[in-house]
Amino acid sequence: MSALRRKLGDDYQVVSTSASGAGLPPPRAAPRGKRQRFVDKNGRCNVQHGNLGGETSRYLSDLFTTLVDLKWRWNLFIFILTYTVAWLFMASMWWVIAYMRGDLNKAHDDSYTPCVANVYNFPSAFLFFIETEATIGYGYRYITDKCPEGIILFLFQSILGSIVDAFLIGCMFIKMSQPKKRAETLMFSEHAAISMRDGKLTLMFRVGNLRNSHMVSAQIRCKLLKGPPPRASGCGLSHQESQLPWR
Repeated sequence: MSALRRKLGDDYQVVSTSASGAGLPPPRAAPRGKRQRFVDKNGRCNVQHGNLGGETSRYLSDLFTTLVDLKWRWNLFIFILTYTVAWLFMASMWWVIAYMRGDLNKAHDDSYTPCVANVYNFPSAFLFFIETEATIGYGYRYITDKCPEGIILFLFQSILGSIVDAFLIGCMFIKMSQPKKRAETLMFSEHAAISMRDGKLTLMFRVGNLRNSHMVSAQIRCKLLKGPPPRASGCGLSHQESQLPWR
């Protein structure tokens, strides 16, 4: 037996021709059951990257693409949280200006000119910010020219609001315009076939489009997992004959 292994190599298994098969372990039964797919039918690869080192900082360096790739529930959560925090922060800044100037105590004094008219507590400061940010302008609360710090804060609010709107709305628009669900109406054949095509063994499968609309510049990418060459079932099979020419 050892002489045969030295002659044939470790890539081959000697199979006894006797009925009993004495001296050899019984063949293992092929495992049955649904195997996990390497690539789902929607094109997503079931591969998780780990232990790469510094992957969190790499995701944060490209924050826009990271937000686009997140799931919808996280996008909506970040969208609501960002606007809520920004609104509360800016409303607090208007309330601080009114508090430092003493406008809260003189809100009902007609002879006094406050920084922002009719702002006498935090809810009124919050409403003034919302009216300014959303360009509603009810006319009841307005900024006066006796407050230079309020004018500077108003400019900062306008610039910050434009940046936040452009970032978050652009992220949501790109995420909605991605045709990820388009793959739901593409059907693949349940089984693949191997047949001769142009003198070579070729792996073939069918793809069908359920929609009437045509796809322009459609591309299909396939991944082939090629394992080690199969072991020979007899001593007369050469190593070259055990491999199939895939295309």
